[in-house]
Amino acid sequence: MREYDLSNARWRKSSYSNGEGGSCVEVADAVPGVVPVRDSKLTDGPVIVVGSTAWAEFVGTVGATCQHPPAAAHPCPSPSALG
Repeated sequence: MREYDLSNARWRKSSYSNGEGGSCVEVADAVPGVVPVRDSKLTDGPVIVVGSTAWAEFVGTVGATCQHPPAAAHPCPSPSALG
C-alpha cells in the first residue's frame, strides 16, 4: 500500500457540511493523482485516499443521482460541494 505525506495538505470542508456537528467531509487539493478524504471532526484520524478518476466518477454519479432523488431522500449535495 502506498503512503502519502499529507502533513502539508490544504484541507477544505465540503460546502454541504454544516456547522452543527453534522456530516462533515474534507478533501485535500493538490495531491497528484489522488483525492484524500477525511472526517473534519477527526482531523488526526484516518484518511481515505481515492484515485482522482474514481473520485470524479463518484462526484458525477452523486450529482446525476441527486437530480432525481426518491421522494423520501435527504437533500443531495451539489457535485462541487463534494469535490
